Amino acid sequence: MYSSNGFVKKTIKTALCLAICVVMLGPFVWMVSTSFKYNWDAISFPPRFLPTEFAGFGAYKRVFTEIPFFNFLSNSVIVAVAVTLGVLLTSSLAGYIFAKFHFWGRDIIFLGILATMMIPFQVILIPVYVIVNDMGMLNTLWALIIPRLVSAYGIFLMRQFMMGIPSALIDAARIDGCTEFGIFYKIVLPLSKPALSALGIFTFMGSWDDFLWPLLVLDDLPKRTLPLGLALFRQQFGMMDWNVIMAGTLVSILPVLVVFFAAQKNFIEGIALSGIKG
Repeated sequence: MYSSNGFVKKTIKTALCLAICVVMLGPFVWMVSTSFKYNWDAISFPPRFLPTEFAGFGAYKRVFTEIPFFNFLSNSVIVAVAVTLGVLLTSSLAGYIFAKFHFWGRDIIFLGILATMMIPFQVILIPVYVIVNDMGMLNTLWALIIPRLVSAYGIFLMRQFMMGIPSALIDAARIDGCTEFGIFYKIVLPLSKPALSALGIFTFMGSWDDFLWPLLVLDDLPKRTLPLGLALFRQQFGMMDWNVIMAGTLVSILPVLVVFFAAQKNFIEGIALSGIKG
């Protein structure tokens, strides 16, 4: 039998969880509703949650016919996958080195890497643009991939997680004659799947949703990514076809949802474990 005090606490927790769910799902439901509205209904005031007149799938048809949607989609997939794989490789290698190797200046170098996390991207935007221009990568997908292959946050996350891997396990592998790369590939990486999943989701989402940097370095229409492509539905005088943009946005977030649900278990475990390591 639950006490009255326990019942009240459980009721409050349930109500708070439901309120949080409503807040989190509200924008998504609004996006779905807007995609089935006419544009005049989407910008009407006061705003209406449900369509006044159901517009059907006209907005989705415009997404696939008025812009090269699948070309933009393929560009986003290439960039997001390449950046994610690069960050996972560099972050896991650097995290392993900072967690399990002792060398002069290790902590100072690691603090220097952490310090870069406090610098907003807008501060280094012009220097990075100049470097990309000097390397001849402007107006190519390489300009979106190369500058983002190393992540200070990724190095921090992997280092924190790998500090929890027993050093005795690594020493035993060395005694058995395993090479350093073999230890990293056969022991450290399999044990780091939760942190790798969390970092992979964060990196994929960040690259997929990026707008400012692609806007600066891409000029040709066929090389645009999805966020830039959806911006083509801007009308004269800054007006927006919000119903079409919401339809395109809904379609564009499906790959992110697939990635998240595929790695959801490891993602949650990685966040929980990496947050309590020393």
